[in-house]
Amino acid sequence: MATKRDYYEVLGVDKNATEADIKSAFRKKAKEFHPDLNKDDPNAAEKFKEAQEAYSVLSDESKRKMYDQYGHAGVDSSAGGAGFNGFGGGFTSDFDFGDIFDTIFGSGGGFSGFSGFGGGSQQSRASRGSDVLMRMDLDFEEAIYGTEKKFSIDVVEECDECHGRGGFDKEECRTCHGKGTITTEQHTILGSFMSQTTCSDCHGQGYTYKRKCSECNGKGRVKRKKNLTINIPAGIKTGDRQRVSGKGNPGSNGGSNGDLYIEFVVDEHDYFVRDNDDIYLEVPLTLTEAILGCKKAIPTLYGNLKINIAAGTNSGDKQRIKGKGVDNKFAHHKGDMYVVFKVYTPNKLSREQKSLIEKLADTNLETDEIKEFNRFVKKND
Repeated sequence: MATKRDYYEVLGVDKNATEADIKSAFRKKAKEFHPDLNKDDPNAAEKFKEAQEAYSVLSDESKRKMYDQYGHAGVDSSAGGAGFNGFGGGFTSDFDFGDIFDTIFGSGGGFSGFSGFGGGSQQSRASRGSDVLMRMDLDFEEAIYGTEKKFSIDVVEECDECHGRGGFDKEECRTCHGKGTITTEQHTILGSFMSQTTCSDCHGQGYTYKRKCSECNGKGRVKRKKNLTINIPAGIKTGDRQRVSGKGNPGSNGGSNGDLYIEFVVDEHDYFVRDNDDIYLEVPLTLTEAILGCKKAIPTLYGNLKINIAAGTNSGDKQRIKGKGVDNKFAHHKGDMYVVFKVYTPNKLSREQKSLIEKLADTNLETDEIKEFNRFVKKND
Protein backbone atom coordinates (compact mmCIF):
# COMPACT_ATOMS: atom_id res chain seq x y z
CA MET A 1 0.00 0.00 0.00
CA ALA A 2 1.38 3.44 -1.00
CA THR A 3 2.45 5.80 1.77
CA LYS A 4 0.09 8.71 2.23
CA ARG A 5 1.47 12.18 1.87
CA ASP A 6 1.27 14.72 4.68
CA TYR A 7 -2.11 16.43 4.51
CA TYR A 8 -0.62 19.90 4.98
CA GLU A 9 1.75 19.19 2.08
CA VAL A 10 -1.14 18.00 -0.08
CA LEU A 11 -2.98 21.32 0.33
CA GLY A 12 0.19 23.41 0.27
CA VAL A 13 -0.30 25.06 3.68
CA ASP A 14 1.75 25.07 6.88
CA LYS A 15 0.67 23.63 10.24
CA ASN A 16 -0.32 27.06 11.54
CA ALA A 17 -2.79 27.64 8.70
CA THR A 18 -6.15 29.06 9.69
CA GLU A 19 -9.47 27.52 8.79
CA ALA A 20 -9.88 30.13 6.04
CA ASP A 21 -6.39 29.33 4.66
CA ILE A 22 -7.23 25.63 4.50
CA LYS A 23 -10.55 26.24 2.80
CA SER A 24 -8.97 28.57 0.25
CA ALA A 25 -6.18 26.07 -0.47
CA PHE A 26 -8.64 23.22 -1.03
CA ARG A 27 -10.77 25.36 -3.32
CA LYS A 28 -7.73 25.95 -5.53
CA LYS A 29 -6.79 22.26 -5.52
CA ALA A 30 -10.36 21.19 -6.27
CA LYS A 31 -10.55 23.57 -9.20
CA GLU A 32 -7.15 22.40 -10.47
CA PHE A 33 -7.68 18.63 -10.24
CA HIS A 34 -11.43 18.01 -10.47
CA PRO A 35 -11.93 15.39 -13.23
CA ASP A 36 -14.65 17.46 -14.90
CA LEU A 37 -12.27 20.42 -15.20
CA ASN A 38 -8.90 18.76 -15.74
CA LYS A 39 -8.98 16.46 -18.76
CA ASP A 40 -5.23 16.60 -19.47
CA ASP A 41 -3.69 15.16 -16.30
CA PRO A 42 -4.26 11.36 -16.11
CA ASN A 43 -3.66 11.54 -12.34
CA ALA A 44 -6.12 14.40 -11.77
CA ALA A 45 -8.81 12.16 -10.25
CA GLU A 46 -6.38 10.65 -7.75
CA LYS A 47 -4.96 14.08 -6.83
CA PHE A 48 -8.46 15.42 -6.38
CA LYS A 49 -9.35 12.51 -4.10
CA GLU A 50 -6.15 13.10 -2.10
CA ALA A 51 -6.92 16.82 -1.66
CA GLN A 52 -10.48 16.03 -0.65
CA GLU A 53 -9.33 13.59 2.00
CA ALA A 54 -6.82 16.12 3.37
CA TYR A 55 -9.42 18.86 3.51
CA SER A 56 -11.99 16.66 5.27
CA VAL A 57 -9.48 16.06 8.08
CA LEU A 58 -7.86 19.49 8.39
CA SER A 59 -11.17 21.37 8.22
CA ASP A 60 -12.55 19.38 11.16
CA GLU A 61 -11.14 20.68 14.45
CA SER A 62 -11.26 17.35 16.32
CA LYS A 63 -9.86 15.33 13.40
CA ARG A 64 -7.13 17.90 12.87
CA LYS A 65 -6.06 17.59 16.53
CA MET A 66 -5.92 13.81 16.19
CA TYR A 67 -3.91 14.10 12.99
CA ASP A 68 -1.48 16.65 14.46
CA GLN A 69 -0.87 14.34 17.44
CA TYR A 70 -0.84 10.89 15.84
CA GLY A 71 -0.49 11.49 12.11
CA HIS A 72 -2.45 9.32 9.68
CA ALA A 73 -2.88 6.66 12.36
CA GLY A 74 -5.04 9.09 14.35
CA VAL A 75 -7.63 9.36 11.60
CA ASP A 76 -7.21 6.01 9.81
CA SER A 77 -10.13 3.61 10.44
CA SER A 78 -7.78 0.63 10.36
CA ALA A 79 -5.96 2.11 13.35
CA GLY A 80 -9.09 2.90 15.31
CA GLY A 81 -9.01 6.60 14.40
CA ALA A 82 -11.68 8.86 13.02
CA GLY A 83 -11.94 6.79 9.88
CA PHE A 84 -13.13 7.10 6.30
CA ASN A 85 -15.09 4.46 4.46
CA GLY A 86 -17.19 3.60 1.48
CA PHE A 87 -15.97 6.16 -1.05
CA GLY A 88 -14.46 4.39 -4.06
CA GLY A 89 -13.03 1.72 -1.74
CA GLY A 90 -11.60 3.75 1.12
CA PHE A 91 -12.92 7.30 1.65
CA THR A 92 -16.12 9.18 2.30
CA SER A 93 -17.19 11.92 4.69
CA ASP A 94 -20.21 13.51 6.28
CA PHE A 95 -18.58 16.93 5.68
CA ASP A 96 -20.60 19.34 3.51
CA PHE A 97 -18.55 20.46 0.50
CA GLY A 98 -21.51 22.23 -1.08
CA ASP A 99 -20.36 25.83 -0.63
CA ILE A 100 -16.95 25.05 -2.10
CA PHE A 101 -18.34 23.25 -5.13
CA ASP A 102 -20.86 26.05 -5.61
CA THR A 103 -17.92 28.46 -5.85
CA ILE A 104 -16.25 26.29 -8.49
CA PHE A 105 -19.24 25.18 -10.53
CA GLY A 106 -21.83 27.82 -9.67
CA SER A 107 -24.95 27.29 -7.60
CA GLY A 108 -28.32 26.29 -8.93
CA GLY A 109 -27.16 24.11 -11.80
CA GLY A 110 -24.45 21.96 -13.30
CA PHE A 111 -22.84 20.27 -10.30
CA SER A 112 -24.32 19.73 -6.86
CA GLY A 113 -21.68 17.59 -5.20
CA PHE A 114 -20.93 13.93 -4.49
CA SER A 115 -23.60 11.55 -3.36
CA GLY A 116 -23.61 11.56 0.41
CA PHE A 117 -22.24 15.14 0.61
CA GLY A 118 -25.57 16.96 0.76
CA GLY A 119 -26.90 18.78 -2.28
CA GLY A 120 -30.16 17.28 -3.51
CA SER A 121 -33.09 18.93 -5.18
CA GLN A 122 -34.28 22.37 -4.25
CA GLN A 123 -36.96 24.68 -5.55
CA SER A 124 -36.12 28.17 -6.72
CA ARG A 125 -35.83 30.67 -3.89
CA ALA A 126 -37.57 34.00 -3.68
CA SER A 127 -35.37 36.61 -5.32
CA ARG A 128 -35.61 40.40 -5.09
CA GLY A 129 -35.98 42.24 -8.37
CA SER A 130 -33.16 44.33 -9.79
CA ASP A 131 -33.00 48.10 -9.37
CA VAL A 132 -33.73 50.48 -12.24
CA LEU A 133 -31.85 53.70 -13.01
CA MET A 134 -33.42 56.58 -14.94
CA ARG A 135 -32.24 60.11 -15.71
CA MET A 136 -34.21 63.26 -15.02
CA ASP A 137 -33.36 66.75 -16.28
CA LEU A 138 -33.80 69.72 -13.95
CA ASP A 139 -33.64 73.46 -14.52
CA PHE A 140 -30.99 75.29 -12.51
CA GLU A 141 -33.68 76.89 -10.33
CA GLU A 142 -35.48 73.57 -9.74
CA ALA A 143 -32.28 72.05 -8.44
CA ILE A 144 -31.41 75.04 -6.26
CA TYR A 145 -34.78 75.58 -4.61
CA GLY A 146 -36.28 72.08 -4.81
CA THR A 147 -39.43 71.14 -6.66
CA GLU A 148 -42.17 68.59 -7.14
CA LYS A 149 -41.91 66.52 -10.32
CA LYS A 150 -44.55 64.40 -12.01
CA PHE A 151 -43.42 61.78 -14.50
CA SER A 152 -44.54 58.54 -16.13
CA ILE A 153 -42.76 55.21 -15.98
CA ASP A 154 -43.47 51.66 -17.08
CA VAL A 155 -43.67 49.42 -14.03
CA VAL A 156 -44.24 45.68 -13.78
CA GLU A 157 -46.84 44.73 -11.20
CA GLU A 158 -48.63 41.65 -9.96
CA CYS A 159 -51.45 40.50 -12.23
CA ASP A 160 -54.82 41.30 -10.67
CA GLU A 161 -56.52 38.41 -12.45
CA CYS A 162 -54.37 35.55 -11.11
CA HIS A 163 -52.83 37.44 -8.16
CA GLY A 164 -49.33 36.82 -9.48
CA ARG A 165 -49.63 33.05 -9.84
CA GLY A 166 -49.71 32.94 -13.62
CA GLY A 167 -52.51 30.38 -13.77
CA PHE A 168 -55.31 28.51 -12.07
CA ASP A 169 -55.82 25.01 -10.62
CA LYS A 170 -52.35 24.35 -9.19
CA GLU A 171 -50.89 20.84 -9.53
CA GLU A 172 -47.56 19.11 -8.93
CA CYS A 173 -45.17 19.30 -11.85
CA ARG A 174 -45.25 15.99 -13.67
CA THR A 175 -41.71 16.36 -15.01
CA CYS A 176 -39.80 16.92 -11.74
CA HIS A 177 -42.49 15.56 -9.38
CA GLY A 178 -42.52 18.72 -7.33
CA LYS A 179 -38.75 19.01 -6.79
CA GLY A 180 -38.14 21.94 -9.13
CA THR A 181 -34.97 20.33 -10.49
CA ILE A 182 -34.00 17.45 -12.72
CA THR A 183 -31.19 15.29 -11.30
CA THR A 184 -28.97 13.00 -13.32
CA GLU A 185 -26.31 10.68 -11.91
CA GLN A 186 -22.88 9.92 -13.35
CA HIS A 187 -20.69 7.09 -12.01
CA THR A 188 -16.91 7.50 -11.94
CA ILE A 189 -14.00 5.90 -10.09
CA LEU A 190 -14.45 8.57 -7.43
CA GLY A 191 -18.06 7.75 -6.77
CA SER A 192 -21.32 9.25 -7.95
CA PHE A 193 -21.56 12.74 -9.38
CA MET A 194 -24.99 14.39 -9.25
CA SER A 195 -25.86 17.00 -11.87
CA GLN A 196 -28.86 19.23 -11.30
CA THR A 197 -30.67 21.47 -13.76
CA THR A 198 -33.76 23.61 -13.21
CA CYS A 199 -36.91 21.95 -14.46
CA SER A 200 -37.85 23.56 -17.77
CA ASP A 201 -41.58 22.89 -17.33
CA CYS A 202 -42.13 24.51 -13.92
CA HIS A 203 -39.01 26.75 -13.97
CA GLY A 204 -37.95 25.52 -10.54
CA GLN A 205 -41.32 26.05 -8.85
CA GLY A 206 -42.18 22.39 -8.45
CA TYR A 207 -45.73 22.95 -9.64
CA THR A 208 -47.67 24.00 -12.73
CA TYR A 209 -51.20 25.17 -13.46
CA LYS A 210 -53.88 23.45 -15.47
CA ARG A 211 -55.07 26.76 -16.91
CA LYS A 212 -52.77 29.62 -17.93
CA CYS A 213 -53.86 33.14 -17.06
CA SER A 214 -54.84 34.96 -20.24
CA GLU A 215 -54.35 38.41 -18.72
CA CYS A 216 -50.61 38.00 -18.05
CA ASN A 217 -49.98 35.02 -20.38
CA GLY A 218 -48.83 32.91 -17.45
CA LYS A 219 -46.15 35.33 -16.27
CA GLY A 220 -47.97 36.48 -13.14
CA ARG A 221 -47.07 40.10 -13.84
CA VAL A 222 -48.20 42.79 -16.23
CA LYS A 223 -46.57 46.00 -17.44
CA ARG A 224 -48.43 49.21 -16.75
CA LYS A 225 -47.69 52.89 -17.23
CA LYS A 226 -47.71 54.65 -13.87
CA ASN A 227 -47.81 58.35 -13.09
CA LEU A 228 -45.53 59.10 -10.17
CA THR A 229 -44.79 62.24 -8.19
CA ILE A 230 -41.59 62.88 -6.25
CA ASN A 231 -40.48 65.76 -4.06
CA ILE A 232 -36.97 66.85 -4.95
CA PRO A 233 -35.15 68.56 -2.06
CA ALA A 234 -33.30 71.84 -2.52
CA GLY A 235 -29.65 71.60 -3.44
CA ILE A 236 -29.68 68.65 -5.86
CA LYS A 237 -26.72 68.66 -8.26
CA THR A 238 -25.81 66.68 -11.34
CA GLY A 239 -25.04 63.06 -10.43
CA ASP A 240 -27.14 62.98 -7.25
CA ARG A 241 -29.62 60.11 -7.04
CA GLN A 242 -32.98 59.77 -5.33
CA ARG A 243 -34.55 56.38 -4.51
CA VAL A 244 -38.19 55.50 -5.13
CA SER A 245 -38.87 52.30 -3.20
CA GLY A 246 -40.47 49.31 -4.92
CA LYS A 247 -40.67 50.77 -8.44
CA GLY A 248 -37.83 48.74 -9.94
CA ASN A 249 -37.99 45.39 -11.74
CA PRO A 250 -40.20 42.66 -10.27
CA GLY A 251 -38.80 39.88 -8.09
CA SER A 252 -39.20 36.19 -8.81
CA ASN A 253 -40.86 33.41 -6.83
CA GLY A 254 -42.56 35.87 -4.52
CA GLY A 255 -39.56 38.17 -4.10
CA SER A 256 -40.06 41.92 -3.70
CA ASN A 257 -39.62 44.49 -6.43
CA GLY A 258 -36.36 46.35 -6.77
CA ASP A 259 -36.12 50.11 -6.37
CA LEU A 260 -36.12 52.95 -8.87
CA TYR A 261 -33.15 55.32 -8.71
CA ILE A 262 -33.48 58.71 -10.37
CA GLU A 263 -30.19 60.35 -11.38
CA PHE A 264 -30.40 64.09 -11.92
CA VAL A 265 -28.84 66.19 -14.67
CA VAL A 266 -28.98 69.92 -13.91
CA ASP A 267 -28.96 72.60 -16.62
CA GLU A 268 -26.40 75.39 -16.51
CA HIS A 269 -27.33 78.98 -15.67
CA ASP A 270 -26.59 82.02 -17.83
CA TYR A 271 -24.75 83.82 -15.01
CA PHE A 272 -24.36 81.63 -11.94
CA VAL A 273 -21.75 78.88 -11.95
CA ARG A 274 -22.08 76.16 -9.32
CA ASP A 275 -19.12 74.37 -7.71
CA ASN A 276 -20.58 71.85 -5.26
CA ASP A 277 -22.51 74.18 -2.94
CA ASP A 278 -20.58 77.36 -3.76
CA ILE A 279 -21.82 79.83 -6.36
CA TYR A 280 -19.56 81.93 -8.61
CA LEU A 281 -20.75 85.10 -10.35
CA GLU A 282 -18.71 87.16 -12.79
CA VAL A 283 -19.45 90.88 -12.31
CA PRO A 284 -18.44 93.28 -15.10
CA LEU A 285 -16.90 96.65 -14.09
CA THR A 286 -16.24 99.79 -16.07
CA LEU A 287 -12.75 101.21 -16.05
CA THR A 288 -13.75 104.05 -13.72
CA GLU A 289 -15.63 101.70 -11.34
CA ALA A 290 -12.50 99.58 -11.06
CA ILE A 291 -10.17 102.54 -10.57
CA LEU A 292 -12.27 104.60 -8.18
CA GLY A 293 -14.28 101.87 -6.46
CA CYS A 294 -18.04 101.96 -6.04
CA LYS A 295 -21.16 100.40 -4.59
CA LYS A 296 -22.85 97.99 -6.94
CA ALA A 297 -26.02 95.87 -6.89
CA ILE A 298 -25.49 92.25 -7.81
CA PRO A 299 -27.90 89.28 -8.09
CA THR A 300 -27.72 86.34 -5.67
CA LEU A 301 -29.77 83.16 -5.32
CA TYR A 302 -31.84 85.02 -2.74
CA GLY A 303 -32.38 88.39 -4.42
CA ASN A 304 -30.25 91.43 -5.20
CA LEU A 305 -27.53 92.60 -2.82
CA LYS A 306 -25.38 95.77 -2.73
CA ILE A 307 -21.66 95.27 -2.27
CA ASN A 308 -18.72 97.63 -1.84
CA ILE A 309 -16.09 97.38 -4.55
CA ALA A 310 -12.68 98.61 -3.48
CA ALA A 311 -10.76 101.21 -5.48
CA GLY A 312 -8.10 99.67 -7.71
CA THR A 313 -9.94 96.41 -8.34
CA ASN A 314 -8.44 94.30 -11.11
CA SER A 315 -9.88 91.66 -13.37
CA GLY A 316 -9.81 88.31 -11.57
CA ASP A 317 -10.12 89.75 -8.07
CA LYS A 318 -12.63 87.85 -5.93
CA GLN A 319 -14.95 88.83 -3.10
CA ARG A 320 -16.54 86.22 -0.83
CA ILE A 321 -20.10 86.59 0.45
CA LYS A 322 -20.63 84.07 3.22
CA GLY A 323 -23.78 81.96 3.28
CA LYS A 324 -25.09 83.08 -0.11
CA GLY A 325 -24.32 79.81 -1.85
CA VAL A 326 -26.61 76.79 -2.24
CA ASP A 327 -28.70 75.87 0.80
CA ASN A 328 -28.34 72.13 0.17
CA LYS A 329 -31.12 70.31 2.01
CA PHE A 330 -30.08 67.07 0.32
CA ALA A 331 -26.58 67.18 1.87
CA HIS A 332 -27.42 69.38 4.91
CA HIS A 333 -24.83 71.99 3.94
CA LYS A 334 -24.81 75.65 2.89
CA GLY A 335 -22.23 77.12 0.58
CA ASP A 336 -20.83 80.60 -0.06
CA MET A 337 -20.92 82.96 -3.01
CA TYR A 338 -17.84 84.26 -4.78
CA VAL A 339 -17.97 87.41 -6.89
CA VAL A 340 -15.28 87.47 -9.59
CA PHE A 341 -14.66 90.90 -11.14
CA LYS A 342 -13.90 91.53 -14.79
CA VAL A 343 -12.81 95.03 -15.86
CA TYR A 344 -13.90 96.04 -19.37
CA THR A 345 -12.09 98.65 -21.44
CA PRO A 346 -14.42 100.62 -23.75
CA ASN A 347 -14.04 99.97 -27.47
CA LYS A 348 -15.23 103.40 -28.56
CA LEU A 349 -14.53 106.77 -26.93
CA SER A 350 -16.03 110.17 -27.52
CA ARG A 351 -13.67 113.13 -28.13
CA GLU A 352 -14.20 114.32 -24.59
CA GLN A 353 -13.49 110.87 -23.14
CA LYS A 354 -10.41 110.48 -25.31
CA SER A 355 -9.14 113.88 -24.15
CA LEU A 356 -9.58 112.89 -20.52
CA ILE A 357 -7.75 109.61 -21.06
CA GLU A 358 -4.87 111.43 -22.76
CA LYS A 359 -4.58 113.76 -19.78
CA LEU A 360 -4.61 110.72 -17.53
CA ALA A 361 -1.79 109.20 -19.56
CA ASP A 362 0.40 112.18 -18.65
CA THR A 363 0.25 111.09 -15.01
CA ASN A 364 2.24 108.22 -13.55
CA LEU A 365 -0.13 105.26 -13.04
CA GLU A 366 2.55 102.65 -12.71
CA THR A 367 2.00 99.99 -10.05
CA ASP A 368 4.70 97.87 -8.40
CA GLU A 369 3.84 95.00 -10.76
CA ILE A 370 4.20 97.22 -13.84
CA LYS A 371 7.51 98.63 -12.60
CA GLU A 372 8.84 95.13 -11.96
CA PHE A 373 7.83 94.02 -15.44
CA ASN A 374 9.45 97.05 -17.06
CA ARG A 375 12.70 96.31 -15.23
CA PHE A 376 12.57 92.75 -16.53
CA VAL A 377 12.10 94.01 -20.11
CA LYS A 378 15.11 96.33 -19.83
CA LYS A 379 17.21 93.54 -18.37
CA ASN A 380 16.54 91.37 -21.41
CA ASP A 381 17.16 94.15 -23.94
